[in-house]
Amino acid sequence: MAEITLAQKLFVTACAVTRSTDLAARWTGAAPFLPALFVLRYANMGGLDHALFAGQIRRARSFRDDRWCGYWNHIAGAHAREATDLLRRLAGTDSTAVPDLTDPSTTDGLTALIAPAAALFADHGPRADVRALTALVDEHAPPADRPRITLALRAIDAWVKAITYYQVSAFPGHDPQRMAAYWRSRHLFDALVDALAPTLGLTVEHVDIPVAGGDTVRGYLVVPIGSGPYPVVLTTNGLEGTVQELAIPQLRYRDSGMAMFLMEMPGSYAYTEPMSPHSEAVYHQVIDRLAADERLDADRIAMVGVSFGGYWTARLAATDDRLACAIACGAPTHRSFHGGALGTPQIILHALAKTVGAANPFDLMGKLKALSIRDRYSGIAIPLLVINGDRDTLMSTQDSSDLAHGAVNATLLLYPDDDHCAMGHYRQWLDYSQHWLHDHLQVTTN
Repeated sequence: MAEITLAQKLFVTACAVTRSTDLAARWTGAAPFLPALFVLRYANMGGLDHALFAGQIRRARSFRDDRWCGYWNHIAGAHAREATDLLRRLAGTDSTAVPDLTDPSTTDGLTALIAPAAALFADHGPRADVRALTALVDEHAPPADRPRITLALRAIDAWVKAITYYQVSAFPGHDPQRMAAYWRSRHLFDALVDALAPTLGLTVEHVDIPVAGGDTVRGYLVVPIGSGPYPVVLTTNGLEGTVQELAIPQLRYRDSGMAMFLMEMPGSYAYTEPMSPHSEAVYHQVIDRLAADERLDADRIAMVGVSFGGYWTARLAATDDRLACAIACGAPTHRSFHGGALGTPQIILHALAKTVGAANPFDLMGKLKALSIRDRYSGIAIPLLVINGDRDTLMSTQDSSDLAHGAVNATLLLYPDDDHCAMGHYRQWLDYSQHWLHDHLQVTTN
């Protein structure tokens, strides 16, 4: 993990204070003003080549809404067109019936085209290039089926890369063109998951839950096909994370015997109300909805949160006795809200201010400090798994340690020489978490 020098932190902070980040980015590119994990995070999501993506970031020369989004939308659109072309090759003489994925209209009828590669993609995820995709097919498919499976896998892979690049365009949300990119990414994800689900033996429902303050949680309920009732895992992400980022790597656990509800954190992207301590009520109302579903086991509800979602997971673990167990990854809980802002880029400060509805830097500091849950650690009695890297550059790693040591029945899993949310060990901790949930929810599978 590369160290961020004091000089770099001072430079980024000076640009934030003087509001000259966009001007500086014309000379340096965007990279110095993005979180250290930016490349790894989106490379994991879309199977992007790290060097290629890092180069694209260096060539991004503005954070201004139109320029930032125009740059990344162009790359995303190229991948969407590639996916469309591959789907039309698969369709053959019926190619005119295949919708253009760059068009935000409906994209029905694609299940049969991608079905040959659906399980292979779900199990192994996207890859950095065509050679890696071909090698994957050669390893797992009989020779006679390889040409069609390769085309289908390439189509899904390009589709996911379009979703990913539109999400990069949307980072970190709130501004008009970024929000347009967010909805484009989500529309493409909706089309993909609807096409994949029947082949993977899943029911995926788009669920809107009206919540306190007049807002709406727009989440996804994923339920195994069968009678149930199933244990359910409420999963939520952080400051600028999206449902599609959460969901894609979860497809490989489709036979876990557990249902999932995926939602974004209050205050981000699709919400109209800012995040505050009162947003706790949003999660309570979501749990109300899950507990009332006859297909789900109200006595076996778990919660998993990543980054700021880990904060909400820890908070709910202390305040909602309907949770049977919980996993908090990279959670800010106290120290992260009281530390200095040295080295925090202007774009992140802007996103934080928008998320919590802060009017100025002093208001932002006050609103963040009000989120502290240090006094609630001892009230967490359910089994709690706390995950992070031991060298978190975004939040305080000490928060993870303090949370685990303060809770009654917690396990701390710190990955050595890793950063925020242990992204360098993403696959490993996802696998570990599945086994942990399976054990604590007493899951039985056929």
